Amino acid sequence: MKVEQAPTVGKLRLPAIDWEDFIARYGTVLALVIVFVAFWVLEGRFVSGRNLLNILRQVSTLAVVAGGLTICVAAGEFDLSVGTVASLAGILVAGLMVRQEQTFEVALMVALLSGAAFGTLFGFIVTVFRVPSLIATIGGSSIALGVNFAYAGGDSIYGQMPATFKFIGQGFVGGVPFAVILALAVLLVQYLFLNKTRAGRYVIATGANPKAAKLSGINTERYRFLGLVCSGFFAALAGVMLTSYLGSAQPQGADPYTMDALAAVFLGMTTIKRGQANILGTLVGVLTLGIINNGLNMVGAPFYLQNIVRGGILIFAVLLAVRREEIRFF
Repeated sequence: MKVEQAPTVGKLRLPAIDWEDFIARYGTVLALVIVFVAFWVLEGRFVSGRNLLNILRQVSTLAVVAGGLTICVAAGEFDLSVGTVASLAGILVAGLMVRQEQTFEVALMVALLSGAAFGTLFGFIVTVFRVPSLIATIGGSSIALGVNFAYAGGDSIYGQMPATFKFIGQGFVGGVPFAVILALAVLLVQYLFLNKTRAGRYVIATGANPKAAKLSGINTERYRFLGLVCSGFFAALAGVMLTSYLGSAQPQGADPYTMDALAAVFLGMTTIKRGQANILGTLVGVLTLGIINNGLNMVGAPFYLQNIVRGGILIFAVLLAVRREEIRFF
Protein backbone atom coordinates (compact mmCIF):
# COMPACT_ATOMS: atom_id res chain seq x y z
CA MET A 1 0.00 0.00 0.00
CA LYS A 2 1.51 3.28 -1.05
CA VAL A 3 1.34 6.20 1.37
CA GLU A 4 2.43 9.59 0.12
CA GLN A 5 4.92 11.59 2.16
CA ALA A 6 3.20 14.15 4.32
CA PRO A 7 3.59 17.65 2.82
CA THR A 8 4.80 20.52 4.98
CA VAL A 9 3.67 24.13 5.07
CA GLY A 10 6.34 26.13 6.88
CA LYS A 11 6.84 24.29 10.17
CA LEU A 12 3.35 22.77 10.02
CA ARG A 13 3.36 19.16 8.86
CA LEU A 14 0.10 18.19 7.15
CA PRO A 15 -1.24 14.68 7.63
CA ALA A 16 -0.37 12.19 4.89
CA ILE A 17 -3.17 10.96 2.65
CA ASP A 18 -3.39 7.33 1.67
CA TRP A 19 -4.99 7.85 -1.73
CA GLU A 20 -5.35 4.14 -2.38
CA ASP A 21 -7.37 3.70 0.81
CA PHE A 22 -9.29 6.91 0.15
CA ILE A 23 -10.39 5.79 -3.32
CA ALA A 24 -11.26 2.31 -2.05
CA ARG A 25 -13.35 3.79 0.76
CA TYR A 26 -15.05 6.63 -1.09
CA GLY A 27 -14.87 5.52 -4.72
CA THR A 28 -18.59 4.71 -4.75
CA VAL A 29 -19.42 8.20 -3.52
CA LEU A 30 -17.17 9.63 -6.23
CA ALA A 31 -18.96 7.48 -8.82
CA LEU A 32 -22.28 8.85 -7.57
CA VAL A 33 -21.04 12.41 -8.11
CA ILE A 34 -19.78 11.54 -11.60
CA VAL A 35 -23.11 9.98 -12.58
CA PHE A 36 -24.95 13.03 -11.24
CA VAL A 37 -22.77 15.44 -13.25
CA ALA A 38 -23.06 13.27 -16.38
CA PHE A 39 -26.87 13.43 -16.35
CA TRP A 40 -26.69 17.16 -15.61
CA VAL A 41 -24.60 17.64 -18.77
CA LEU A 42 -26.86 15.41 -20.87
CA GLU A 43 -30.12 16.98 -19.66
CA GLY A 44 -30.14 20.41 -18.03
CA ARG A 45 -33.57 19.87 -16.45
CA PHE A 46 -32.07 17.08 -14.39
CA VAL A 47 -30.84 19.53 -11.73
CA SER A 48 -34.05 21.53 -11.50
CA GLY A 49 -35.42 21.81 -7.98
CA ARG A 50 -38.59 20.06 -9.02
CA ASN A 51 -36.73 17.07 -10.44
CA LEU A 52 -34.36 16.77 -7.47
CA LEU A 53 -37.35 16.67 -5.13
CA ASN A 54 -38.90 14.10 -7.45
CA ILE A 55 -35.79 11.90 -7.13
CA LEU A 56 -35.95 12.12 -3.35
CA ARG A 57 -39.66 11.27 -3.40
CA GLN A 58 -39.02 8.30 -5.66
CA VAL A 59 -36.26 6.85 -3.45
CA SER A 60 -37.92 7.54 -0.09
CA THR A 61 -39.78 4.22 -0.05
CA LEU A 62 -36.69 2.29 -1.18
CA ALA A 63 -34.63 4.00 1.52
CA VAL A 64 -36.94 2.71 4.26
CA VAL A 65 -36.96 -0.90 3.08
CA ALA A 66 -33.21 -0.85 2.32
CA GLY A 67 -32.47 0.59 5.76
CA GLY A 68 -34.29 -2.29 7.42
CA LEU A 69 -32.48 -4.77 5.21
CA THR A 70 -29.19 -3.12 6.21
CA ILE A 71 -29.80 -4.07 9.84
CA CYS A 72 -30.56 -7.63 8.75
CA VAL A 73 -27.38 -7.91 6.66
CA ALA A 74 -25.36 -6.28 9.44
CA ALA A 75 -26.49 -9.18 11.64
CA GLY A 76 -25.18 -11.64 9.06
CA GLU A 77 -28.54 -12.63 7.55
CA PHE A 78 -30.31 -12.05 4.23
CA ASP A 79 -33.97 -11.29 3.60
CA LEU A 80 -35.26 -12.01 0.09
CA SER A 81 -38.88 -11.41 1.08
CA VAL A 82 -38.87 -7.63 1.63
CA GLY A 83 -40.64 -6.91 -1.67
CA THR A 84 -43.51 -9.34 -1.18
CA VAL A 85 -43.88 -8.42 2.50
CA ALA A 86 -44.10 -4.76 1.48
CA SER A 87 -46.73 -5.66 -1.14
CA LEU A 88 -48.75 -7.57 1.45
CA ALA A 89 -48.62 -4.68 3.91
CA GLY A 90 -49.82 -2.32 1.19
CA ILE A 91 -52.70 -4.61 0.30
CA LEU A 92 -53.67 -5.02 3.97
CA VAL A 93 -53.63 -1.33 4.83
CA ALA A 94 -55.70 -0.46 1.76
CA GLY A 95 -58.09 -3.40 2.09
CA LEU A 96 -58.82 -2.79 5.76
CA MET A 97 -59.67 0.85 5.11
CA VAL A 98 -61.58 0.43 1.84
CA ARG A 99 -63.23 -3.00 2.15
CA GLN A 100 -63.56 -3.49 5.92
CA GLU A 101 -63.96 0.25 6.64
CA GLN A 102 -61.48 0.18 9.49
CA THR A 103 -59.79 3.32 10.78
CA PHE A 104 -56.41 4.39 9.47
CA GLU A 105 -54.81 3.64 12.85
CA VAL A 106 -56.10 0.05 12.94
CA ALA A 107 -55.14 -0.60 9.32
CA LEU A 108 -51.66 0.82 9.85
CA MET A 109 -51.10 -1.26 12.99
CA VAL A 110 -52.17 -4.49 11.26
CA ALA A 111 -49.98 -3.76 8.23
CA LEU A 112 -46.89 -3.07 10.31
CA LEU A 113 -47.54 -6.09 12.53
CA SER A 114 -47.77 -8.28 9.42
CA GLY A 115 -44.21 -7.31 8.51
CA ALA A 116 -42.97 -7.88 12.05
CA ALA A 117 -44.79 -11.24 12.11
CA PHE A 118 -43.01 -12.45 8.99
CA GLY A 119 -39.70 -11.26 10.43
CA THR A 120 -40.46 -13.15 13.63
CA LEU A 121 -41.31 -16.28 11.67
CA PHE A 122 -38.06 -16.08 9.73
CA GLY A 123 -36.08 -15.40 12.89
CA PHE A 124 -37.59 -18.45 14.55
CA ILE A 125 -36.88 -20.71 11.56
CA VAL A 126 -33.31 -19.44 11.18
CA THR A 127 -32.23 -19.41 14.84
CA VAL A 128 -34.13 -22.44 16.16
CA PHE A 129 -34.15 -24.81 13.20
CA ARG A 130 -30.87 -23.57 11.68
CA VAL A 131 -32.35 -23.03 8.23
CA PRO A 132 -30.27 -20.56 6.17
CA SER A 133 -32.01 -17.20 5.93
CA LEU A 134 -31.76 -17.23 2.14
CA ILE A 135 -33.92 -20.37 2.04
CA ALA A 136 -36.27 -19.33 4.83
CA THR A 137 -37.03 -15.93 3.30
CA ILE A 138 -37.45 -17.30 -0.22
CA GLY A 139 -40.06 -19.70 1.13
CA GLY A 140 -41.59 -16.97 3.25
CA SER A 141 -41.80 -14.71 0.22
CA SER A 142 -43.96 -17.30 -1.50
CA ILE A 143 -46.16 -17.51 1.59
CA ALA A 144 -46.56 -13.73 1.72
CA LEU A 145 -47.47 -13.71 -1.96
CA GLY A 146 -50.09 -16.40 -1.40
CA VAL A 147 -51.63 -14.56 1.57
CA ASN A 148 -51.59 -11.40 -0.51
CA PHE A 149 -53.57 -12.92 -3.37
CA ALA A 150 -55.91 -14.74 -0.97
CA TYR A 151 -56.88 -11.48 0.72
CA ALA A 152 -56.98 -9.27 -2.37
CA GLY A 153 -58.38 -11.89 -4.73
CA GLY A 154 -55.65 -10.93 -7.18
CA ASP A 155 -57.22 -7.51 -7.75
CA SER A 156 -55.92 -4.03 -7.08
CA ILE A 157 -57.55 -2.27 -4.15
CA TYR A 158 -58.57 1.35 -4.54
CA GLY A 159 -61.26 3.63 -3.20
CA GLN A 160 -61.81 6.43 -0.73
CA MET A 161 -58.97 6.59 1.79
CA PRO A 162 -58.54 8.93 4.79
CA ALA A 163 -56.72 12.19 4.19
CA THR A 164 -54.31 11.32 7.01
CA PHE A 165 -53.25 8.19 5.20
CA LYS A 166 -52.84 9.91 1.84
CA PHE A 167 -50.72 12.61 3.46
CA ILE A 168 -47.98 10.04 4.17
CA GLY A 169 -47.20 9.57 0.49
CA GLN A 170 -48.71 12.66 -1.12
CA GLY A 171 -48.42 15.43 1.47
CA PHE A 172 -45.88 18.26 1.65
CA VAL A 173 -44.29 20.08 4.57
CA GLY A 174 -42.72 23.40 3.64
CA GLY A 175 -42.53 22.36 0.00
CA VAL A 176 -40.79 19.07 0.83
CA PRO A 177 -42.65 15.76 0.34
CA PHE A 178 -43.58 14.30 3.71
CA ALA A 179 -42.41 10.89 2.49
CA VAL A 180 -38.88 12.28 2.19
CA ILE A 181 -39.01 13.65 5.74
CA LEU A 182 -40.34 10.33 7.02
CA ALA A 183 -37.64 8.37 5.18
CA LEU A 184 -34.89 10.60 6.60
CA ALA A 185 -36.34 10.21 10.10
CA VAL A 186 -36.42 6.41 9.71
CA LEU A 187 -32.84 6.34 8.40
CA LEU A 188 -31.74 8.47 11.35
CA VAL A 189 -33.36 6.06 13.79
CA GLN A 190 -31.76 3.10 12.02
CA TYR A 191 -28.36 4.83 12.02
CA LEU A 192 -28.56 5.68 15.72
CA PHE A 193 -29.64 2.13 16.51
CA LEU A 194 -26.71 0.52 14.71
CA ASN A 195 -24.06 3.01 15.81
CA LYS A 196 -25.13 4.43 19.16
CA THR A 197 -26.83 1.59 21.04
CA ARG A 198 -25.49 -1.55 22.65
CA ALA A 199 -27.96 -3.70 20.75
CA GLY A 200 -26.82 -2.18 17.46
CA ARG A 201 -23.18 -2.81 18.26
CA TYR A 202 -24.03 -6.41 19.13
CA VAL A 203 -25.86 -6.75 15.80
CA ILE A 204 -22.73 -5.58 13.97
CA ALA A 205 -20.48 -7.82 16.04
CA THR A 206 -22.72 -10.79 15.32
CA GLY A 207 -22.55 -10.20 11.58
CA ALA A 208 -18.83 -9.44 11.52
CA ASN A 209 -17.66 -12.53 13.41
CA PRO A 210 -20.39 -14.67 15.01
CA LYS A 211 -17.94 -17.08 16.66
CA ALA A 212 -15.97 -14.30 18.31
CA ALA A 213 -19.19 -12.55 19.32
CA LYS A 214 -20.53 -15.69 20.93
CA LEU A 215 -17.26 -16.31 22.78
CA SER A 216 -17.44 -12.75 24.15
CA GLY A 217 -20.85 -13.48 25.66
CA ILE A 218 -23.17 -12.05 23.00
CA ASN A 219 -26.37 -13.99 22.36
CA THR A 220 -25.88 -14.06 18.59
CA GLU A 221 -29.18 -15.87 17.92
CA ARG A 222 -31.04 -13.00 19.56
CA TYR A 223 -29.46 -10.37 17.33
CA ARG A 224 -29.83 -12.42 14.15
CA PHE A 225 -33.50 -12.77 15.13
CA LEU A 226 -33.71 -9.01 15.72
CA GLY A 227 -32.19 -8.25 12.34
CA LEU A 228 -34.84 -10.28 10.52
CA VAL A 229 -37.67 -8.70 12.54
CA CYS A 230 -36.39 -5.20 11.72
CA SER A 231 -36.21 -6.09 8.03
CA GLY A 232 -39.82 -7.29 7.98
CA PHE A 233 -41.13 -4.32 9.97
CA PHE A 234 -39.51 -1.66 7.81
CA ALA A 235 -40.51 -3.50 4.63
CA ALA A 236 -44.12 -3.26 5.81
CA LEU A 237 -43.71 0.46 6.52
CA ALA A 238 -42.35 0.92 2.99
CA GLY A 239 -45.40 -0.91 1.60
CA VAL A 240 -47.69 1.48 3.47
CA MET A 241 -45.79 4.47 2.08
CA LEU A 242 -46.03 3.14 -1.47
CA THR A 243 -49.77 2.52 -1.22
CA SER A 244 -50.31 6.01 0.18
CA TYR A 245 -48.34 7.54 -2.68
CA LEU A 246 -50.17 5.59 -5.39
CA GLY A 247 -53.60 5.91 -3.77
CA SER A 248 -54.17 2.22 -4.42
CA ALA A 249 -52.59 -1.16 -3.70
CA GLN A 250 -51.43 -3.74 -6.24
CA PRO A 251 -50.79 -7.37 -5.23
CA GLN A 252 -47.21 -7.24 -6.49
CA GLY A 253 -46.67 -3.50 -6.47
CA ALA A 254 -43.63 -3.53 -4.18
CA ASP A 255 -42.03 -6.79 -5.35
CA PRO A 256 -39.21 -5.04 -7.30
CA TYR A 257 -37.94 -3.53 -4.05
CA THR A 258 -36.27 -6.81 -3.14
CA MET A 259 -33.62 -6.51 -5.83
CA ASP A 260 -33.36 -2.73 -5.50
CA ALA A 261 -32.85 -2.93 -1.74
CA LEU A 262 -30.23 -5.66 -2.07
CA ALA A 263 -28.41 -3.59 -4.70
CA ALA A 264 -28.48 -0.52 -2.44
CA VAL A 265 -27.21 -2.44 0.61
CA PHE A 266 -24.40 -4.25 -1.22
CA LEU A 267 -23.39 -1.07 -3.05
CA GLY A 268 -23.31 0.64 0.33
CA MET A 269 -20.99 -2.03 1.67
CA THR A 270 -18.33 -0.88 -0.82
CA THR A 271 -18.11 2.58 0.76
CA ILE A 272 -17.86 4.41 4.11
CA LYS A 273 -17.44 1.21 6.19
CA ARG A 274 -16.20 -1.25 3.61
CA GLY A 275 -17.41 -4.80 4.01
CA GLN A 276 -19.97 -3.82 6.64
CA ALA A 277 -23.61 -3.05 6.03
CA ASN A 278 -24.06 0.55 7.15
CA ILE A 279 -26.86 3.08 6.86
CA LEU A 280 -24.80 5.88 5.30
CA GLY A 281 -23.46 3.52 2.65
CA THR A 282 -26.97 2.24 1.97
CA LEU A 283 -28.13 5.84 1.52
CA VAL A 284 -25.38 6.29 -1.10
CA GLY A 285 -26.62 3.13 -2.83
CA VAL A 286 -30.23 4.30 -2.74
CA LEU A 287 -29.35 7.70 -4.20
CA THR A 288 -27.21 6.07 -6.89
CA LEU A 289 -30.10 3.88 -8.03
CA GLY A 290 -32.56 6.77 -7.88
CA ILE A 291 -30.35 9.12 -9.86
CA ILE A 292 -29.63 6.48 -12.51
CA ASN A 293 -33.32 5.56 -12.92
CA ASN A 294 -34.43 9.18 -13.10
CA GLY A 295 -31.58 10.20 -15.38
CA LEU A 296 -32.22 7.37 -17.82
CA ASN A 297 -35.89 8.39 -17.98
CA MET A 298 -35.02 12.01 -18.64
CA VAL A 299 -32.60 11.21 -21.47
CA GLY A 300 -35.19 8.96 -23.10
CA ALA A 301 -33.50 5.60 -22.51
CA PRO A 302 -35.74 2.51 -22.99
CA PHE A 303 -37.44 1.37 -19.78
CA TYR A 304 -35.85 -2.08 -19.82
CA LEU A 305 -32.41 -0.50 -19.56
CA GLN A 306 -33.19 0.35 -15.93
CA ASN A 307 -33.54 -3.33 -15.08
CA ILE A 308 -30.30 -4.15 -16.85
CA VAL A 309 -28.44 -1.38 -15.01
CA ARG A 310 -29.86 -2.34 -11.59
CA GLY A 311 -28.91 -5.98 -12.12
CA GLY A 312 -25.45 -4.96 -13.25
CA ILE A 313 -24.99 -2.74 -10.20
CA LEU A 314 -26.00 -5.56 -7.86
CA ILE A 315 -23.60 -8.04 -9.48
CA PHE A 316 -20.75 -5.49 -9.56
CA ALA A 317 -21.20 -4.48 -5.91
CA VAL A 318 -21.26 -8.07 -4.68
CA LEU A 319 -18.37 -9.08 -6.94
CA LEU A 320 -16.25 -6.20 -5.69
CA ALA A 321 -16.94 -6.97 -2.04
CA VAL A 322 -16.35 -10.70 -2.46
CA ARG A 323 -13.05 -10.17 -4.30
CA ARG A 324 -11.89 -7.96 -1.44
CA GLU A 325 -13.05 -10.69 0.97
CA GLU A 326 -15.25 -8.10 2.66
CA ILE A 327 -18.35 -10.31 2.55
CA ARG A 328 -18.87 -14.04 2.39
CA PHE A 329 -22.01 -16.00 1.69
CA PHE A 330 -20.85 -19.38 2.96
